[in-house]
This record gives sequence, C-alpha cells and structure tokens, in this order.
Amino acid sequence: MINHFAVVALSSLALTLAVATAGSLFRPDDWYERLRKPAGTPPPWVFPVVWTILYILMALAAALVFISPAAPLRTAALILYGTQILANAAWSWLFFRLHKPLWALIDLLVLLGLVLTAIGVFVAINKIAALLLVPYGLWLFVALYLNWATYWLNRKFVE
Repeated sequence: MINHFAVVALSSLALTLAVATAGSLFRPDDWYERLRKPAGTPPPWVFPVVWTILYILMALAAALVFISPAAPLRTAALILYGTQILANAAWSWLFFRLHKPLWALIDLLVLLGLVLTAIGVFVAINKIAALLLVPYGLWLFVALYLNWATYWLNRKFVE
C-alpha cells in the first residue's frame, strides 16, 4: 500500500515544481549579463542548486500542512502557500522577461511578507513545516539584497 504522506508529498512537489518550471522559463539573458552586479553575487551555478533545495523543502512543508489534522488555519495556510509560489514565479517574469528590476523588487517584498506570514501560520499547524520554510525566508533576504543592489547599480538604465 502506498503511504498517504508519500502521495501528498509527491503531489505537492509536482505542483511546486510545475510553478517553479513556469517561472524558470524566464532566465538570465544578454540584458542581465550586461547589468552591473553587486558585491557578493553568487556564481551562476549556485542559483539552480539553492532553488532546487528550497523547492523541495517548500513542497514538503506544504505536504505536512496538508496532512495535518483539520485545523482552522489549514486552508488559509495552503492558500497562502499557493499565493507565495505564484509570487515567486512572477519575480522571474518581471525581472528577466520584462527587464523591470524595480517591479521585481516590489514583488520580492510582497513574496517575503507572504513567506514570513506562512512561517507564522505553519507553526500553528505543524512546527516542522514552519522550520522547512525558514531557509526559503533566509534566502529571500539574500535575493532582496541582490535585487535591490542590482537595481541601484543600474538605475539609470532600468526602470
């Protein structure tokens, strides 16, 4: 018999990776390569490694919330999760496709707020699920610095 958690976890992972894949359709191009990058910008290979790990952790967190006993916040937590994953995908579209780092920065601020809120809501449902989102929240602070600094260094040439 297939474990219920395994089915939920794999479904959550599939959904998360589907949205992540949609976001990844918009990747760095010549425009991005020409931008001045801030100090501390990781080498390009770091991003897919980090994001793969984060997406797996996010999917597991959502699965843990989904299989938790019915709680008043469970539906809200899952809606919050879905909203933040869409905001995550929107960032790539705004930054890499539209070439709007300022708009992407605003999206990233909203995304960070959603993830921090999700951590707070998840902790009331499943503490492990909340802990699984912490690396994501921390990485978003790195992303916030990189996005803001890239915008600032190139503000005369980008909107």
